[in-house]
Amino acid sequence: MQILDTDHIEMFVGDARQAAHQLCATYGFHVYGHGGPETGLTGQRSVLLGQRDIRILLTSGLNGDHRASRYVAQHGDGVSVIAFGCTDVQAAFDEAVAAGATPIEAPRRLEHDGSVVVTAEVSGFGDVTHRLVQRVSGEQFLPGAIAETPVPTTDADLLHTIDHAAICLQAGELDPTVQYYERVFGFTMIFQEYIEVGEQGMQSKVVQSPSGGVTFTLIQPDLSRRAGQIDDFLSWHEGAGVQHIAYSTHDIVTAVRAYSARGVEFAQTPASYYDMLEARLGAVDVPVEQLRPLGILVDRDHWGQMYQIFAKSTHIRRTYFLELIDRHGARTFGTSNIPALYAAKERELAAVRDTTDGLRS
Repeated sequence: MQILDTDHIEMFVGDARQAAHQLCATYGFHVYGHGGPETGLTGQRSVLLGQRDIRILLTSGLNGDHRASRYVAQHGDGVSVIAFGCTDVQAAFDEAVAAGATPIEAPRRLEHDGSVVVTAEVSGFGDVTHRLVQRVSGEQFLPGAIAETPVPTTDADLLHTIDHAAICLQAGELDPTVQYYERVFGFTMIFQEYIEVGEQGMQSKVVQSPSGGVTFTLIQPDLSRRAGQIDDFLSWHEGAGVQHIAYSTHDIVTAVRAYSARGVEFAQTPASYYDMLEARLGAVDVPVEQLRPLGILVDRDHWGQMYQIFAKSTHIRRTYFLELIDRHGARTFGTSNIPALYAAKERELAAVRDTTDGLRS
């Protein structure tokens, strides 16, 4: 199966226009298209956002029976579809179903104004599915969306691609999910780690498509340890789902400064983290004096360095947030950043957890 990249993600949200406004105002996304019943989208309203190679489709159901409405009622706003760009959707669909994927929507050829797109949909994890997309010709994103010319902003587009998606799974589902992506989509496991944050524990494995264009970080809680943020996600989200999407940037310092100026809050890192940073990692590409005040973390793998930071969640359930990652040659993940990232997230959630006992029950 030839999976090229993450073609787009679709988020089911309560109000697509409001969600679009927030992402445009804070992270500099542009509106690339919109649609609703007046354009042939039955029972829904969608807004397409873009920035460089990133596409986000925001969809709201207009009645209680719509799939997006049911998703939001159970999970709140969240990532519902992760679409894979493919060279041959029919072949990819047949191969996936033969390997055990549940068919959601059979391949169909969509034509509009000279554009031809072939799509299909199969099961993923939890309530998240995978849309298979083959762009045959033209620039139409999907039928039913009215294209708009993106309005330029004063700031450069600082986000480039979807680097990876982090997915929280129920305890005991990690290995079966890894095996599912290996068997159905031909992914391989490229990294694994046991993460300890205080008295919490979580197991993580990373799977990636053969092209390297799609990467999933899969995480399950260790039930023998104290309940923590992965347990919180599974409870508050009511099941497995996407905890965060990581977007790549080529200048994380500039990006964090720009987004902070627009009101984005990022997870804080203790000053002590930076005291021994160069002794632990050696020389780093970005001066520590720039990293420290912004809370940016740095690590390395066999190929190079990576710089990462979590944004604080603005989700009403605290079940979804964004990550920024700047890879300086690194291809996988470092063994120090992941615990540090989740320790920062734990500090953010600690105060929230005390006031959300009802959500955890």
